[in-house]
Amino acid sequence: MDKFLNKTKKIIFTEQGGIISSTLILSAMIIISRIFGFLRYRILSGFFETGQLDIYFASFRIPDLVFEILITGALTSSFIPIFIKYQHNKKDLDTIVSSIINILSIFLFFFIGILFFAMDRLIPAITPGFNSEKVKIITEYSKILLVAQLPFLVFGNFLTGIAQANKTFLVTAIAPVLYNIMVIIITLLGVAKFHLFAPILGVIIGSFIFFLVQIPVLGSFNLSYLLTIKITTGVKEFFRIIVPRILTVLLAQIDTTIDLTLSTLLGTGSYTVFYFAQHLQLLPVSVVGIAFGQASLPYLTEMFEQKKIEELKNIIVSSILNLFFLTIPFMGFFIVARTPLVRMFFGGQKYDWSATVETAYTLSYFALSLPFHTIYYFLTRCFYAVLDSKTPFVMSLISIVINTVLSVISILLLHLPIWSLALSFSISMIINVTFLIILLSKKIPGLHISYLIKSTIKIILSLSIAFPVTYFFIKLTDGLIFDTSRTINVFFLLVISSLLYFGLYIITAWFFEIKEIFLITNLLLRAKEYKQKITSFYSLYE
Repeated sequence: MDKFLNKTKKIIFTEQGGIISSTLILSAMIIISRIFGFLRYRILSGFFETGQLDIYFASFRIPDLVFEILITGALTSSFIPIFIKYQHNKKDLDTIVSSIINILSIFLFFFIGILFFAMDRLIPAITPGFNSEKVKIITEYSKILLVAQLPFLVFGNFLTGIAQANKTFLVTAIAPVLYNIMVIIITLLGVAKFHLFAPILGVIIGSFIFFLVQIPVLGSFNLSYLLTIKITTGVKEFFRIIVPRILTVLLAQIDTTIDLTLSTLLGTGSYTVFYFAQHLQLLPVSVVGIAFGQASLPYLTEMFEQKKIEELKNIIVSSILNLFFLTIPFMGFFIVARTPLVRMFFGGQKYDWSATVETAYTLSYFALSLPFHTIYYFLTRCFYAVLDSKTPFVMSLISIVINTVLSVISILLLHLPIWSLALSFSISMIINVTFLIILLSKKIPGLHISYLIKSTIKIILSLSIAFPVTYFFIKLTDGLIFDTSRTINVFFLLVISSLLYFGLYIITAWFFEIKEIFLITNLLLRAKEYKQKITSFYSLYE
């Protein structure tokens, strides 16, 4: 048993050897987590109507705002460079890590206290299209989530940052999988008795599990938590980096809140349509972009610290092209197969056809920016690696202003449907990423932008056959061969059309001699290598 436990610990806490292997670990676990996440959405759409789901999703807006400000990107993206810089001095590192955790904890409980009592005024302000009964329920749920869920998620992500700084990704990837599983279980067991509160209870228990499973991180990396606050040089550097990043995240959250506000003016179910389409678009963004961004930061930071500028430039260009090669086809597939995708992921019993069509249209407009949204996370990590968080902040500010202006014009002046919010987001994201690439090329001269543009055009041209062929295939077979009123047939339609689409894409990419096609071979080799490690681990106990 001791041998088994020690070997298990070694597998879970092992340091990854490179960006690709780290990305594979994160991507695999994100895929598993997202599968359970979308199963959760499918269950919710089967038990609750879109009007009830509006209440459920809107209840997370304020707690998510605090979470995003303190954690997502802000803590992990700023924390990792500081951790790497001071990791060779344990005493200083313990003091820096403990001081950062303690200071941010003070801010966390301050925000919780203020927002808890301000919730009765905030919720009506951001949901003007909802009636008083809906607003009352959202306010109650928001208060519960703020107090019972948020602290566990925040402290769990402190541990995530420590593990990822040590290039250990498996344990931090397991946590969200368990979170989603717990939400599903509690929802299924409690929906008959607690109704809409059942999934709320599920996320509370899930967040506790998310925190609990990551506690061993502290002991595994020989870190000692200290109940102290010392403003050392490392702490000062951290807050110098984090302030622009917090402002960047804050702007993004304001933008998301504006989307909620505008969607409430479009009638019952509009926010659920927007929320579902947005999160389906985030599936490839998370699996490829967020995973690659998280995995790349420690390596990019080390290259910059060691003055390996040429190697850094080569990795930046090749990474952008690899990400484009992987995600541009997803952009096309999300457009051509939008309706079957929505029916597969959200086609619960109470999710009607009108909501399905609206979600499909909204998804297609979100998909326009999918490749840009994916590399956004990598590009911001490039700036963070060179200790520049100001540039992403300024570009985010400009992008959010563009998105807000376009959204307000679309909804309040042109009276367009909910898909116009997705189009506004896509336009602003494309502008944001384009200028980030230009500014990065000025910060790190010699990024071969012309080569980047030519290669991207070749990747787009690789869809010239796959897109129309798959479109007509779905049109001909939907109803004629597959009775898509049944979920199993929708699944088969998606499987066959995706094999056709991506098969044609790979063949065309090979014809155009796109060298990024060899990335697939590399990924398969790395996956095989990791599989061998797992197999050898289990063979010890046969």
